[in-house]
Amino acid sequence: MSAAEGHGLALASRLYKSRTLGLTLGFVCVVFGMYPLDPAWWVWAWMVINAFVWPHLAFQLTLRTANALRSERRNLLFDSFCGGFWVGAMHFNPLPSVTTLSMMTMNNVAIGGPRFMLAGWVAQALGIGTSLLVFAPAFIAVTTQTQLYACLPILMLYPLALGWICYRQAVTLARHKREFLALSRTDSLSGLLNHGAWKDHLEIEFQRCRRGSAGAAIALIDIDHFKTINDTYGHVTGDIVLRQLSKVLRQNLRATDLAGRYGGDEFCVILPDMPLNRATEVMDALRDRFNALAYAQDPTLRASLSIGLAPYQPTHADSTSWLNDADQALYEAKSSGRNRVSSTQGSWLRSV
Repeated sequence: MSAAEGHGLALASRLYKSRTLGLTLGFVCVVFGMYPLDPAWWVWAWMVINAFVWPHLAFQLTLRTANALRSERRNLLFDSFCGGFWVGAMHFNPLPSVTTLSMMTMNNVAIGGPRFMLAGWVAQALGIGTSLLVFAPAFIAVTTQTQLYACLPILMLYPLALGWICYRQAVTLARHKREFLALSRTDSLSGLLNHGAWKDHLEIEFQRCRRGSAGAAIALIDIDHFKTINDTYGHVTGDIVLRQLSKVLRQNLRATDLAGRYGGDEFCVILPDMPLNRATEVMDALRDRFNALAYAQDPTLRASLSIGLAPYQPTHADSTSWLNDADQALYEAKSSGRNRVSSTQGSWLRSV
């Protein structure tokens, strides 16, 4: 099922409920508007069919069409046509007529906006014209007290129901928006922040450090000889290694730390309010855990990490210069033998 079909069926389900309620309440309004006119039997039969058979028939027709959205738009225009027909049949009795037309218009504008509202008005006009051909044209200028009370249920309950449906739709759309935003900022393989999202957080952390006295460190993490792992064991194994590192990062960092996938086999971490010596200990412990996990799953794999650390310095002109320091530290770790942690203010070297 395509997204458009799913949207159309969801719309049909919502409209089925609102149409059933609206036409049931509208039936009460129209019955008291038509009763003083002593209409023919077929008019009563059509009222019953329109109110109690049509909502179920419309829903079944939509379920059996390839384009549910288009089908429901046709159904709504038919609703408007019928509303106009009953207005003419009631000889334009003021309150029942205004109630019927306004409820139909409110429904149309809520579903399709101004353009569909105009289409609904055209359908209402056609319905009025049809009723004028069937019934003798007349105008009843006075709404009785009984007719007034008959209109109150639809005036009170239908807007409440439609408002609730619109509210639930707004809540659903807001949730989907949050989910899409999270997906757009998440790396699909690792589940961590993607490159762009992590760089945004780096800029925020840089500005925070610049405004206050708090320190922070950033780490760039590279999986040693990752190309060799892919070439020797295959890309499926390579993806497993990437997910293992992601898991180790999530399990061994603080809730305030921000880990991301910088690209390929390179990961990145922001460590707020953490001095360099503590950051070095944390990264070295993380390196040990990753190495042990990789060895436990496949002793022949021998996966290891090279990590470059850079603390925030007041001399950094921007977040890019801070990141460049971490990149230089990573280069030092890789060029001095790999499987170690190095920083721009010295290094803590430890081999497996």
